Amino acid sequence: MASIVAYDKKPKLTSPAFIECLPGIGNVGKLAGDFFAEALNAKRFAVILSEHFPAQVLPDADCVVSMASNELWHANANGRDVIFLRGECQGSTSEGQFRLCTEIMDIIMDYDVSEIITLGGYGTGMMTDDPRVLGAVSDKKFKSQFSKIGVEFSPGEPQAGIVGASGVLLGLGKMYGIPSICLMGETSGYFLDHKSAMAVVRVLMKRFGADVDLTNLQEMSEHIDALTAKVKEFEDSPPAEDLNYIR
Repeated sequence: MASIVAYDKKPKLTSPAFIECLPGIGNVGKLAGDFFAEALNAKRFAVILSEHFPAQVLPDADCVVSMASNELWHANANGRDVIFLRGECQGSTSEGQFRLCTEIMDIIMDYDVSEIITLGGYGTGMMTDDPRVLGAVSDKKFKSQFSKIGVEFSPGEPQAGIVGASGVLLGLGKMYGIPSICLMGETSGYFLDHKSAMAVVRVLMKRFGADVDLTNLQEMSEHIDALTAKVKEFEDSPPAEDLNYIR
């Protein structure tokens, strides 16, 4: 069964960039993508329903339900059209991920997408004061453009590969011949990481030449700084006196 795509409207876009920002490790990609979309006053134009999403409905603040879905939004970033893939869930199986991503590719190809940027978190299991943004690309010729704006390309990272929609869409972008990159904000992966998300947003701002107000994200990231300090304080504290003894 194919997914159901319900259009609010079909916008006229010129060779847009496509940004995927679905939930993942530390929710870095979702936080970054949603923030950037809202900062650009993005408008929703389509809702995607699929048997591969969780079988549930989600009530809003007025207790009105909506089905688990993904959504396509569009915005303009400094004169350039952008499509965002947003949502609260991903496909629940590997087969579902692939089917959904191929269907999404069919939709965005109608808009003559010029590049694909997928967003995610790079989980390290460790706290960091200055999260890196790592990258993986569909073609090595694409690397230099992002190296210049702060993306680090580190061979072998992530060791386990890139899973979920971020990885599948990157791979499909390569097959379709579309310049594609996955931007991964370094995160412990233990909580919603707004600080890592802000690092990713800064890269997006440079890529699109868009000046957005980071105040709200900065305030949230300060909570991460406080949490990091507490964890490091705990790690640096001397071990409790060993009271064990042999009878």
